[in-house]
Amino acid sequence: MLHQLRRIPKAAASAVVVTLALAGAFLAPAESARAADPAYKVLVFSKTAGFRHDSIPVGTQTIRDLGAANNFTVTATEDSTAFTTANLAQFKAVVFLSTTGDVLNATQQSALQSYLDGGGGYFGVHAAADTEYDWPQYEQIAGAWFKSHPAIQQATVRTEDRANAATSHLGQTWSRTDEWYNYRTNPRANVRVLQSLDEGSYSGGEMSGDHPITWCHPQGNGRAFYTGLGHTQESYADPAFRTLLLGGIRYAAGFAKADCRAETGYTSLYNGSTTGWSQAGPGSFTNTDATLTSQGGMGLYWYRTKEYASYSLKLDWRMPGDDNSGVFVGFPSSDDPNSAVNQGYEIQIDATDTADKTTGSVYGFKSADIAARDGALNPPGQWNGYEIRVEGERLQVFLNGVKINDFTNTDPVRSLAQGYIGIQNHGTGDDVSFRNIRIKELGGTTPPQSSTYEGESYTSSQGVQPADHGPASGGRTLGYIENGDWAGYSQAQLAGARTFSAKVSSAGAGGTIQVRSGSATGPVIGSVGVSNTGGWETFQTVSTPLTGTPTGPVFLTFTGGAGSLFDIDTFTLGR
Repeated sequence: MLHQLRRIPKAAASAVVVTLALAGAFLAPAESARAADPAYKVLVFSKTAGFRHDSIPVGTQTIRDLGAANNFTVTATEDSTAFTTANLAQFKAVVFLSTTGDVLNATQQSALQSYLDGGGGYFGVHAAADTEYDWPQYEQIAGAWFKSHPAIQQATVRTEDRANAATSHLGQTWSRTDEWYNYRTNPRANVRVLQSLDEGSYSGGEMSGDHPITWCHPQGNGRAFYTGLGHTQESYADPAFRTLLLGGIRYAAGFAKADCRAETGYTSLYNGSTTGWSQAGPGSFTNTDATLTSQGGMGLYWYRTKEYASYSLKLDWRMPGDDNSGVFVGFPSSDDPNSAVNQGYEIQIDATDTADKTTGSVYGFKSADIAARDGALNPPGQWNGYEIRVEGERLQVFLNGVKINDFTNTDPVRSLAQGYIGIQNHGTGDDVSFRNIRIKELGGTTPPQSSTYEGESYTSSQGVQPADHGPASGGRTLGYIENGDWAGYSQAQLAGARTFSAKVSSAGAGGTIQVRSGSATGPVIGSVGVSNTGGWETFQTVSTPLTGTPTGPVFLTFTGGAGSLFDIDTFTLGR
């Protein structure tokens, strides 16, 4: 049975057009309107035991100003005795503002470590990486230690993550002047890199072309954020840098949610280029500043270049208010968006609906863990990140790095084992934007070596019916097969299939099974004869190779003489 899961769209469809528009390097730095965070306190620590930056006073005042405008108060100190368990407990985040050298004793180091691992936040600015070389744990907190720097000069900063509150206001590149640090080690394997330097855009880069400069990571039950920017006094007058500082403080304090787990090995499906994508159904997506935004509908924008089996899919999304969209996975190749609705699964994006149809749910099938979802969710107007992890028939959903749903498919009409991915344009007024769609294949790039399906699990048919037979798998078969009948299996995809075998029985005339690709009149890619097996309860296996490179769902058509020809218990596609 097919399930129509979606609500009726709010308005009529518009033309299917994807508008291409390349944006500039930088967006307006002001944040979109958002509710104020609860009042909190931040400790700014700027003690130096080595080089002292003349930007420390203006940096401290900048953070005070940001606090006055964003509901946090600042305590500034260069007194290491502030680092006690009792004193740190009052602060949501501690900012190391261009500290240098050995600034904490062993007891103070322990207090900071306990504070962070227990849920506190750290934000290191610039020379915070030139600090505490005698404390190995500090390298892990900051992410990397300073090595060297060339002269102050202009360079191009690449924004790798545009969902984090610290960088979502930036374009894909940002040209600015600062003192650019080289680090003793590359932190990428242990942190989420938000920004990196284009070493070809300046002189003196020494990190072999992979040069992180701003990053974040979980720290125990707390959070750590670092940026190498902020050497010059002029930096703190730059609205874009001030917004980066604010976002980093809000992340460290736990108010701006973000996925800061380390990320490597992903392949971009969309980061500005729409190559490989197609619109199915009405409506469209605009493409501006490497951001897709839905308009009209109800349709689906799907990546038709490749079908995926086992993978981690990541993408960033934002809705301005109570809007509606979703991410579809596990559906067959089709230019009809209802194929995704009826044969795939949707991970919902919707601020308000019933529990099984709101953000984080597997739409209509399983609600998210609402408490976990609410704790990880940034509100409308801010960016969020999904990881959708598909392994076999298991689907896990992570929101900003927190697992909020764990679902296993048992519906014979659907299969997560392989299929396509897409994003929905739900209708006029349901405006949702997407950025940085990327995928990492897990455990190989091909579907399982073989897949077996129940004959009676057809999703479309002519003439056939299920038949009860005790010895059959599940006690039933595909039965009452006569000449000219057929059965379709949308969950059985032919991509990579090389052989077909079927467990059959017959007390009738026998006949032929034709395997077709895509429809009941599609090309025949294999055929196999079925003889009388001596009874409807007596099963034998027949098989045939498949030809060509079929990609659609399986359709079986049947030919033979008069009357019932044979039954099919199960069939298997071999790859």
